[in-house]
Amino acid sequence: MIISSKAFPPEGSIPKVHTCEGRNVSPELAWDRVPAAARSLVLIVDDPDAPDPAAPRTIWVHWILYNIPVDCPGLPEAVSSLPPGCMGGVNDWQRTGYGGPCPPIGRHRYFHKLYALDIVLPDLGRPNKTQLEHAMRGHVIAEAQLIGTYQKGD
Repeated sequence: MIISSKAFPPEGSIPKVHTCEGRNVSPELAWDRVPAAARSLVLIVDDPDAPDPAAPRTIWVHWILYNIPVDCPGLPEAVSSLPPGCMGGVNDWQRTGYGGPCPPIGRHRYFHKLYALDIVLPDLGRPNKTQLEHAMRGHVIAEAQLIGTYQKGD
């Protein structure tokens, strides 16, 4: 399974438009080679370098989506309506939806992780990352990731 973006290459800089210094809109994402046995997809975007890459203390969650239909090939830039059945979880700003990079210091890495599950998850309400990962346990059949970076002033 592969996840990619036209907005930035693997390990490349995320454009300002997708950050708190820009319009703070989600980047276009595309995926391919989803396993035939997959029944749903999960997307988690997080930053393991918070608050300072030289002394990280937490993983900051930027976006959570689950029950993405397997026939969905990706998400457009500035996604405003989710595919049918897709649900959002709560990010670390305590809201659903995309929250772009806004690192307080240094260049941070942003992991866009896509998981293929062998089930469609029940309605979990607005799960946080820990709750979603618990529900996914034992059901992940493939995963892919795309890493982008950002530093304020880019």
